Amino acid sequence: MPDAELGAWLRLTLVPGLGGQGLRKLLGDFGLPSQVLGAGRAALARSVGDALAARILAEDGAAAVDAALAWAGAPGRSILTLADAAYPKQLLEIADPPALLYVLGNADLLAHAGLAIVGSRNATPQGIANAERFARAFSEAGLTVTSGLALGIDAAAHRGALEGAGSTVAVLGCGVDVVYPQRNAELYHHVAARGALVSEFPLGSPPLAANFPRRNRLISGLARGVLVVEAALASGSLITARLAAEQGRDVFAIPGSIHSPLSKGCHALIKEGAKLVESAQDVLGELRLPSAAAPAPAQPEKGHAEHALLAHLGHDPCNVDTLCQRSGLTPDTVSAMLLELELAGMVAALPGGRYQRID
Repeated sequence: MPDAELGAWLRLTLVPGLGGQGLRKLLGDFGLPSQVLGAGRAALARSVGDALAARILAEDGAAAVDAALAWAGAPGRSILTLADAAYPKQLLEIADPPALLYVLGNADLLAHAGLAIVGSRNATPQGIANAERFARAFSEAGLTVTSGLALGIDAAAHRGALEGAGSTVAVLGCGVDVVYPQRNAELYHHVAARGALVSEFPLGSPPLAANFPRRNRLISGLARGVLVVEAALASGSLITARLAAEQGRDVFAIPGSIHSPLSKGCHALIKEGAKLVESAQDVLGELRLPSAAAPAPAQPEKGHAEHALLAHLGHDPCNVDTLCQRSGLTPDTVSAMLLELELAGMVAALPGGRYQRID
């Protein structure tokens, strides 16, 4: 797209208060953004009201437009508009497709068959392991894994996808040039190099709380389905899942312990009709895709005593006192065995002195 036409798109999207609905109304009434900007105030006012018409003609945003054009001119960067052939067709199916997408990395991935994985920022070690394992299997099956680059489940999903043959797309709730959260800075750069980062927000936009619900509709919109790994009842992941259902996407959820707050959201989704899954093949089969299971991680050898303690631990978190009661062992013995299992990556320590088995 010529810089002048892309500049017109950028200028319209930078008009304060116009929003996606107003912009699509203008495009429907006048055509391309250059034609919108060439219309008189009276004509614009009939479409979006006098106040917005005046703002459209008054706001040129020249510095921001020039900065965005310069940014998009570098390798591995692009700005896609609704009029571009490369704009992901699956986003045209949702109720509120963004007029612009800023992409850092491989923009072709936005058109690939994708599966979204979302979940809690405060995930359990088992949840992290599940997200990585499922994402790796989906990646091996040729799917692009979509998530939001948040801490916890999102980050695990991106890492797992990058370990497979496929790739990953991270949808941001800030400018695509803003690294957020900072703790995921290394992952941000890995995704940019081997996958794609995408945002509808202008360059430099901070990670405002209001941006993330809007970001969520794109995570689900880019995918054929959404898998929720762990989520509390108030989790933003449930927003993504419900948006996916509204968009006609499949919704999947991994069940968990009835005692875990991070299972409550998944259980609620299953009660509402989400598909309960226990393996990546459950999802691939539902989507009628061939299986390409990721190799199972090597399990360290365990002695007889450690085997017995894992059996007593079960799959719900519990503390040392409970394990002593179940096993008949002393606290010192149980603590020593838990340390061995933790170092072997088979048990994780949780807040409150509890331990959880990792399978």
